Amino acid sequence: MTEIAPLQAADSAAVMMMLLAEEQTAELLSALDPRELRLLGEKMVALGEIGPDVIAQAIAGFVAKTERMGLVAHDRVGQVHAMMSRAVGDVKADNVMRRIAPAAPQTSPLELARWLTPDALVPLLKGEHPQAIAVLLIQLDPEVAAAVLHALPPLVQPEIVHRIATLGPVAPQAIEMLEELLSRRITESHGQRPLQMGGAREAAEIINGIGKVAEKHVMGALAKRDKVLARQIEEEMFKFEHLFVLDAQAMGALLRDVPNETLIDALKGIAEDEREVFFRAMSSRAADGVRDEIAARGRVKLADVVAAQKDVVAVARKLAADGTIVFGSGGDDDYV
Repeated sequence: MTEIAPLQAADSAAVMMMLLAEEQTAELLSALDPRELRLLGEKMVALGEIGPDVIAQAIAGFVAKTERMGLVAHDRVGQVHAMMSRAVGDVKADNVMRRIAPAAPQTSPLELARWLTPDALVPLLKGEHPQAIAVLLIQLDPEVAAAVLHALPPLVQPEIVHRIATLGPVAPQAIEMLEELLSRRITESHGQRPLQMGGAREAAEIINGIGKVAEKHVMGALAKRDKVLARQIEEEMFKFEHLFVLDAQAMGALLRDVPNETLIDALKGIAEDEREVFFRAMSSRAADGVRDEIAARGRVKLADVVAAQKDVVAVARKLAADGTIVFGSGGDDDYV
């Protein structure tokens, strides 16, 4: 398919999809109905070699179509809000929109709380029920929520984190309780629907910012209360991407304990520029050898990549626990 004159709409769409990264293509495909997905899939499979002229024709067709369509400015805030809600959910979309479109109506104290500093929020929460605090923290930026949690009494911190990680569907009554705490009603945009909020990832993001001492206290108490949940939060707290902050010395210590085959599979799952932090900890000859092995490995199953990265993370966690490697500068506010 080096020459197509003219390209049909489905053919152009197939070419455009092949130009995108796999993650972007997958996200777009997920929005299609079965008929559209089948048609576009058939076109993508049938493309064969795609020459520069075909790519240029597809892009030109896309540009021409957008020029004819234009983009109306009416209710642009509403359009963006709808797309955000579809992508990340109502609560997070509301949070983002309050920051990028602050001129939008802000009548709810809950919305106002998202703009307050930790110093302003802490006095409002001291002595309040952990459930109300958890519902509020989950709607704040993780950095702000972490600062608020750190400033609250240590005795209630594990209880709050436990509630954050296990909130699940939150009834309107819980939101109303929070609004009463902040002296206003529940926002109409949430309606009467339960809100899916919280989870191990959200709890981990907050704990990551509260400092080493508070982290040990919270996670220790949480592990005694719910070992499975504590393990889930720990896994979210320590991802493969967190290794990218290691200096060359720490990375070298890590690589000495990671089998070569495991490292190859793990690095297959990240971009070339992200691999450089690993290569800088090797000799030039060793780094070139690993690059050659990655290139020669061919396609690797995603499940194998994920498993290899988890193995590397497990080694890193052990070394961090032993004090062999350190994340950050070693102060109370370090990540690990």
